[in-house]
Amino acid sequence: MKTITPCLWFNGDAEEAATFYTSIFRNSSILGTTPYPTEGLADFQRDLAGSVLTIDFRLADQEFLAINAGERFPFNEALSFMVSFDPSRDADARSNLDALWNALIDGGSALMPIDAYDFSPRYGWLRDRFGVNWQLILSNPDGEPRPTIMPALLFGKGVQNRAREAMDFYASVFDGSQLGADVRYTERTGPAHPGSVMFGDVKLRDLWFVAMDAATRQHVTFTEAVSFSVPCADQDEIDRLWAALSAVPEAEACGWCKDKFGVSWQIIPDRMAELMARPGAFAALLEMKKIVIADF
Repeated sequence: MKTITPCLWFNGDAEEAATFYTSIFRNSSILGTTPYPTEGLADFQRDLAGSVLTIDFRLADQEFLAINAGERFPFNEALSFMVSFDPSRDADARSNLDALWNALIDGGSALMPIDAYDFSPRYGWLRDRFGVNWQLILSNPDGEPRPTIMPALLFGKGVQNRAREAMDFYASVFDGSQLGADVRYTERTGPAHPGSVMFGDVKLRDLWFVAMDAATRQHVTFTEAVSFSVPCADQDEIDRLWAALSAVPEAEACGWCKDKFGVSWQIIPDRMAELMARPGAFAALLEMKKIVIADF
């Protein structure tokens, strides 16, 4: 069963972003690029013919997909990436955290300044020069081990206090899921009600997700700026996941869907590259909502 991959939506600067990230994260590399085709494009895409469509890259052993897809969906803090530095595995965890913070903050801005907080001796939340949100944290060496990078879902505008519901739902959709941490608010903090999730996580396939209910009022929510690509073994698996996850009909396009919490998913065949190499494949894809393998 192949992993779920975070996909980042860029406005023409995906190459620049991937090159920047792989230069500052350890154990990182560019894995490959895919160009837009030279024919079969929609009218609004014709200027992109032959330019870079997607870039696969790895940061600290987590794979990402960057896509050049226009300016419709800017990044926001509803979906960020938590980067953990574990002193039990890295003797220089604190200094490595600070070095990455200094690199990412260049041209960006701090949402929570790098400092000591009740939940961590070293933590900060920033928006980088491309708009992508990162949370850097010195983790508890006595806690359960987690990957270095985890996507973090912040449940606020329109979905306040639904983080627990979402984790349970996702765990029911993906086979082999594992529910992890579940730390609750014990008293009201802003819009977060007692009993809502201060910090939780869930493993879907082999990707860990963080989920939190916002403690302060949020004016943004999930968008297609960050989506999650889910490769499927066959049409039956595509049909099952699509039926479970697609809850917003107007968001359905080219294998993309949006769930009942507003999180975006790409439900694709695991041999998508092979299918897209067929004549007329791009034009066929543009006509699809749910992907139908037999229609390529």
